[in-house]
Amino acid sequence: MKEDKKAVVLLSGGLDSSTCLYKAIEEGYVPYALCFDYGQRHIKEVESSRRIAEKAGAIFKKIKIDLRQIGGSALTDNIEVPMGREIEEMVSDIPPTYVPARNTIFLSLALSFAEVIDADAIYIGANMIDNPGYPDTTPRYIETYQKLINVAIKKTVEGGKIEVKTPLIQMSKKEIVQEAARLKVPLELTWSCYQGKEEPCGECDACRLRAKGFEEAGLIDSLCQKNDSDI
Repeated sequence: MKEDKKAVVLLSGGLDSSTCLYKAIEEGYVPYALCFDYGQRHIKEVESSRRIAEKAGAIFKKIKIDLRQIGGSALTDNIEVPMGREIEEMVSDIPPTYVPARNTIFLSLALSFAEVIDADAIYIGANMIDNPGYPDTTPRYIETYQKLINVAIKKTVEGGKIEVKTPLIQMSKKEIVQEAARLKVPLELTWSCYQGKEEPCGECDACRLRAKGFEEAGLIDSLCQKNDSDI
């Protein structure tokens, strides 16, 4: 008889995925944090993932793939990362930072890992409110992928279940920041910036959306305020 329920958590080291990790723990899962070194612009998010997983007491696994061989994104190709855009611009179309089919690739690898360890769930920090331009972060996409899981692997066709969980999908960035604070996520360890410098650039879409969330939540971002680490 199975004693503990397990969850694979896609962990990029950012605000959303880290909140998902702590949400999985709150919901009683033994967390397996799955991080991808996929040829992105920098590996700071991989380092953040490892530190966050260790802080949370999660089992950490890194998988290396090379999406630079495919390209097509500002994160995996020689395409400029948008800087200084207004929020309205960010949510109007599919941005250059969209990585072709990334969530489908990541979920497929997570599904394989989940079946091997007999996990019951896969957590992903998909969010459609602040990222409506990304086609693989919508409820429709997740529902469709769930249908695929139900017919695609040995565990499910033999009567088992692996559920894709997206606790943040309908949340604004403000609500995600509030949830992270409630769950005591170590926000000072997270990394959202598309640049891999010593400090967040503050101008890329990810930085600006994060700043908007903290401002609207009335909280100080301890990553940007090194002297204020008690968020």
